[in-house]
Amino acid sequence: MEEKKQPLLSTGGEDLQNNDHSADQLETLLPTTNTSSLTSSSTLDADDIPPIGRVRDFYREFCTESKKLWYLAGPAIFTSICQYSLGAVTQVFAGQVDTLSLAAFSVENSVIAGFSFGIMVGMGSALETLCGQAFGAGQLDMLGIYMQRSWVILNSTALILSFIYIFAEPLLKLIGQTTEISEAAGVVAIWMIPQLFAYAIYFPISKFLQAQSKMAAMAWIAAAALVLHTFFSWLLMLKLGWGLAGGALVLNASWWFIVVAQLVYIFSGTCGRAWSGFSWKAFQNLWGFVRLSIESAVMLCLETWYFMALILFAGYLKNAVVSVAALSIFMNILGWTIMVALGINAAISVRVSNELGAAHPQAAKFSLVVAVITAFIFGVVMSLILIITRNEYPSLFSNDTEVKVFVRQFTPILALCIFIDNVQPVLSGVAIGAGWQASVAYVNIACYYLFGIPLGLLMGFKLNMGIIGIWWGMICGTLVQTFVLFLMVYKTNWNKEASVAGDRIRKWGGHTDSQQDDLER
Repeated sequence: MEEKKQPLLSTGGEDLQNNDHSADQLETLLPTTNTSSLTSSSTLDADDIPPIGRVRDFYREFCTESKKLWYLAGPAIFTSICQYSLGAVTQVFAGQVDTLSLAAFSVENSVIAGFSFGIMVGMGSALETLCGQAFGAGQLDMLGIYMQRSWVILNSTALILSFIYIFAEPLLKLIGQTTEISEAAGVVAIWMIPQLFAYAIYFPISKFLQAQSKMAAMAWIAAAALVLHTFFSWLLMLKLGWGLAGGALVLNASWWFIVVAQLVYIFSGTCGRAWSGFSWKAFQNLWGFVRLSIESAVMLCLETWYFMALILFAGYLKNAVVSVAALSIFMNILGWTIMVALGINAAISVRVSNELGAAHPQAAKFSLVVAVITAFIFGVVMSLILIITRNEYPSLFSNDTEVKVFVRQFTPILALCIFIDNVQPVLSGVAIGAGWQASVAYVNIACYYLFGIPLGLLMGFKLNMGIIGIWWGMICGTLVQTFVLFLMVYKTNWNKEASVAGDRIRKWGGHTDSQQDDLER
């Protein structure tokens, strides 16, 4: 049978045109993609990614895919920075109240809320796989069902995690925090329980909107929330003298403002068939959904806790004050650069899941190539900037001469870490888009906890290399994980992954007959 050709690159709208929808259906579906400005006139076949030798073709298709990638990644990066800044702003004002308030909020925000945040965002990332593939397959009505199922699961999880907030004081004492800080942070934790349930609603919404490429709306809402949050934090915490209680009130309100604003956006009809109202279908096939959510949470939490362990181990070194101070500078810089990497992670997850759901395996593969090259270039640029300014930038963070010398001396290691941590999230994003969470969780356990951390402890303590030995162990673990993920991606049968995506959609309520027929031909 003659092979059926498909365009190499496609937006969500173009994917729907390749399916056997009626004209009426297309009129309903196409406006929801919000990517009309990115439509390409590519003439390349789906099975023919332009080789490097054909520089002109490759460059043209690379630029086309880059526009689609940054259309998603740009707003995602901006949104991440705004939301990351909410807690940072509260922490800054807490430092203006008194030292105990700063310590209490920092501990609650990084330990209690940070732990819960990692679990919730991890479980919510299951929707990146499901919503993305359903959207690519044209099954828009399933997106709302998936979001509602995730609400049920995440709110149940939030109810369980709320006990950690309630018993935060004894838990913090158990892990070695002082009585004074534990008591103050315990009170703040109870105040912050509403934020936990805002997470449970927010993360499914964010993945629901990301799958439809509606990143701009999320960015505008996050920006408005940050502006209002900054003003009211100043007003309540400092001007009116409410202190940390005012900060907790504003932070809770800011997260719920984001949630309500996004719900209003969805309920107003801007998502078309993707939201058709509440349905009892949300309670069907919950166990499979729970399992994928748990796999996603384990995968992401293992990565987050890996770097938290770095700070924990640094506190046990002989020269702990200088080590932790220098490490905090490294982690601060690394945190902001990771915001860009996470934006690209979200974008490539959407692109891969959309294309696999639409039965365009080669387009998914090419999206991956573009994302890896983009992350590679960004990592090189950021690393070079740090190395060139290594004599100047430490002064922005510390006046301590010993700390500045330490940071300056080991900046090349930080540069290497930034480079690696810009490529690795792209591969993780591909894993989420393709639904490989369980496999990657095992990879993370082996590379991080059976190799990276033991190697770091050996080098840091037994070989007396200090914080640099611990850091090198962490880098080696990340390098091995990146290499393993690269091999997984390199050996992937993308036609098979598209078929698996279709099976997943059918299993959980969708129909992808037309896409699978196209693929099998």
